[in-house]
Amino acid sequence: MVIKMVTIIPEIIKESIFNIVKNGERTDGRAFDEYREISLEIGFINKAEGSARVKIGNTQIVVGAKPQIGTPFPDTPNVGVLMTNSELLPMASPTFESGPPDDRSVELSRVTDRCMRESKVIDLEKLAIIPGEKVWMIFLDLHIIDYDGNLFDAAVLGSMAALMNTHIPETSCEGDEVVIDYEKMIPLPIQDKALMCTFAKIGGEIVIDPSLEEEDVLDARISIGMKEDGTICAMQKGGSKPITKDDVMKAINISKDKTKELMEHLK
Repeated sequence: MVIKMVTIIPEIIKESIFNIVKNGERTDGRAFDEYREISLEIGFINKAEGSARVKIGNTQIVVGAKPQIGTPFPDTPNVGVLMTNSELLPMASPTFESGPPDDRSVELSRVTDRCMRESKVIDLEKLAIIPGEKVWMIFLDLHIIDYDGNLFDAAVLGSMAALMNTHIPETSCEGDEVVIDYEKMIPLPIQDKALMCTFAKIGGEIVIDPSLEEEDVLDARISIGMKEDGTICAMQKGGSKPITKDDVMKAINISKDKTKELMEHLK
């Protein structure tokens, strides 16, 4: 029998965090619209075709990108493939367990993948080698090293950086044969950029980049994926309670400014 660890927040701690937020403050001293310290290291894994390590506060994620030639999906025979997988390593948190992906891992993979795919950051048509037969497939692997809240924003930032860092060998066709020239490595056809901003609703207030203790007591969570030009490309709602239209609009307006700030890390 597998016993899952559940985080139990004493009512006194929950009430304390709520009261701090109601007074216009946060437990770590940040403003409601302020991120924790962010660091991004591109090309973190020397042997990977593309990689990045991102830290937001004490949350740390390593992203690796692995290209390989494969068969396209039947309904999209002329475009390449982008797939995302996440691994919540047990060393990152006592609530993470080894074994098959749980709901949190699946949600993280899907939200990250949706943000990258719907924003069309990669021109997937340019990854077709022999339409209907051979295309480049890009696999994004997210490894959660340390968990202290807000995995979504870290995962998307790390994924965007890893894709920008990824190179594939030049290919050509000789009849039905695919010729791969590993001496000529070219970058992925990046045509746009997209990042994500996550908010928690606590005690009626909206705060960006929730820490783990804030995630543990939040009423609702909303994550907004946004392209460089301010276009929304993805949105995910979490938490047990509803979120109002005014809350959503407030989060969107803040995201427009914060996405610009996050984009600076990609430069």
